[in-house]
Parts: sequence; C-alpha cells; structure tokens
Amino acid sequence: MENNGKNKPLFFLNDRLEFPPVSNANPEGLLAVGGDLSPERLLLAYQNGIFPWFNEDALILWWSPDPRMVLFPDKLKVSKSMRKIIASNQFELTKNKCFDKVIEHCSVLERKGQEGTWITPKMKEAYLSLHEKGFAKSYEVWQNSNLVGGLYGIDLGHVFCGESMFSLVSNASKFAFIHMVNELRNESYKLIDCQVYTQHLESLGAQEMARDKFMQILHKEN
Repeated sequence: MENNGKNKPLFFLNDRLEFPPVSNANPEGLLAVGGDLSPERLLLAYQNGIFPWFNEDALILWWSPDPRMVLFPDKLKVSKSMRKIIASNQFELTKNKCFDKVIEHCSVLERKGQEGTWITPKMKEAYLSLHEKGFAKSYEVWQNSNLVGGLYGIDLGHVFCGESMFSLVSNASKFAFIHMVNELRNESYKLIDCQVYTQHLESLGAQEMARDKFMQILHKEN
C-alpha cells in the first residue's frame, strides 16, 4: 500500500482475489490499483460496489465513489417528447443480440471532456467473457434494420450495474435505457447502479446516494 496524499492508503492488488473495504477509497472514489480483469475479479468487484475505470496502457484503477449515482426503477422520468418517440415505433429493441457490437460502439464513441476511451481491448475481452457467462447484458436499438444505439452492463440479479451506452441517432440510447428500466422494474430489481453523476442521468430520475446505503442495498438480495 502507498499513501496517495489524501490520508488514504492506496491499495495495490496482487494475484489474490480480493479487494479492500470500499471505505478505504479516497475522496475521489479511487480504491485500488492493479490486479487483472478476470471474470472472477470483475464479478467480485461489482458484487462489492467496485468498478474498473482507467486509460489504455495504464494500470487498472478500481473505484467506489461516495456518493453513488443510482436510479430506483419506479423513479424513472420519461418526458412527453420521449413518450411520443416511444409511441411512434421508429425504434425496435432487442436484448443480448449483439453484445460485441454494442461494446465496440461504446468504445469508439467520442465523449465530451474525455480523451480516449476506458473501454480498452482488454476491457472488451473481459466483458465479452462475462457476457458468455451470463452476467454482462446488452440492449440494442434498431432503426430500419440498422443498429443505432444501445447499452450494456453487469446483471447481479437484483441490481443492474450500467456501464456504457451509445447513440448514432438522437434518443436511441435513451430509448434503450427506458425500456431496460421498465423491464427491471417488472422483475422487481432494487436499483440501477449509474456509478457517477451526470445531468443526463439526473434528467431520467437518477439520484445520488450515500455509498453506505448503496452497499446495504447491494448486499441485500431479498
């Protein structure tokens, strides 16, 4: 371990399949460095409120921010304009039809204020492995038989951990998100983990929650 200058020791992972308590994260949410992206480690991370986020050719960084951005399914907000788009039948939705294409689109999408992508080739390989094991799920949006939007994340059975989304046409990813939330609400999921605050997520009904409360929900499956 090494002090990161924020009175929190920075934990360096080794080959052991473990993480420090999330309370050890620094004020920015950084918890640990290193380790690998094996399906077992990734799943352990999500089950404990931790996710990887790092740049290509850099050490793997593991995060658990406080507060946490979450969406309770019954708090979803759908604007009048979006309701009209849904009713227009201009989009079609599928699930787990082309996970590989969704994550590829997410990896090349340019995002305001970010240089490069955190969805590196190793990340894509790791999440494809989780998809093959049934833990990583994708939702795809189609228009005139063309893939125009979608999202993917990790399904823990009672909490869905959203990872990334993309749109090639206006409102496509929002269409996928709304349908996903409605589906999870019908299946009695506790919440959708959105990780960190954005205005876009807030407009859809997401809110910040203290990490301790988030962890209580995460660890309570029933």
